[in-house]
Amino acid sequence: MPFYKKHNSQNHYDVFNGDADGICALHQFRLAYPAADAELITGVKRDITLLARIKDVTGSQITVMDVSMHSNMDDLAQILEAENDVLYIDHHFAGEIPRSSRLKHYIDPSPEKCTSLIVDDMLDGKFRLWALVGAFGDNLHASAEAIAAEMSLSAEDTKKLRKIGELVNYNGYGAHLQDLYFPPDQLFRVIQQYQNPLDFYAQSKTLKTLDQGFSSDMDQALSQSECKRLGKNKVYRFPDSAWARRVSGVFANLKARENPEGAHALITENSDETLRISVRAPLLDKKNADTLCRSFPGGGGRAAAAGINALPAHLLDSFLEAFANTFN
Repeated sequence: MPFYKKHNSQNHYDVFNGDADGICALHQFRLAYPAADAELITGVKRDITLLARIKDVTGSQITVMDVSMHSNMDDLAQILEAENDVLYIDHHFAGEIPRSSRLKHYIDPSPEKCTSLIVDDMLDGKFRLWALVGAFGDNLHASAEAIAAEMSLSAEDTKKLRKIGELVNYNGYGAHLQDLYFPPDQLFRVIQQYQNPLDFYAQSKTLKTLDQGFSSDMDQALSQSECKRLGKNKVYRFPDSAWARRVSGVFANLKARENPEGAHALITENSDETLRISVRAPLLDKKNADTLCRSFPGGGGRAAAAGINALPAHLLDSFLEAFANTFN
């Protein structure tokens, strides 16, 4: 099913989140609808105001994957007014979606959906293995494992897809690109060479590099003790360090799976004395992480997993009180 027709005179931009879900969603789509000339617009996972980088383009085709529309609303409006055609696919809170004949959107904020699974539905499962990689990376293990079982995938292959997703997701976390092992656009170009993720698993030196870095970072993360317990909910605090920023998302996901009845907050110190917050709602009740984080400056995300980029230190007690009340 064609979602738009490309005119030769138009420039093309692919805008996507630098985590596993954004990369795998775009990869599936470009396997089905190649656009070798597309300019890639991405960044670290928390760099979500990506449309600001192209708000001045005109007469172009823009594909957006796994990027909050709510956080980019003003720039999206400007882009649409400049006669650009936009295809927007996402699973975050969107707010009031603009009405425009130039905007096609497929947005589903359901807690069991990620952008890769939305694209999988759109493509009738044509590249479903990559959708599973994206879902595993987004901590939707139950959804991914259920689909893998429906496909009669072996336990070994399912484990490999999970590892790819977690490692690609691990690469997206950092305060800036220098924290990452690979810039997300570079990692996407590597993945783009593989139609089957199991070939990527077997052949890619890039994945082996991520695996080594992940093991080292996770060893340091697991040596950190929880700093506060609020009933079934747990709070951790990491220092201002590149390893802490890299592993924060995967660590928070791990703790959420270990304690599915509780919510989790990971506080990572920033170099400017603000605090980077990662929140995971209980896996058995995936809601309200986004509303909690949006109530603080710079917060956003989705119902199951959200965060705050730079919480002023003096608001930490207020955040912890709100965290406890939200997940009481």
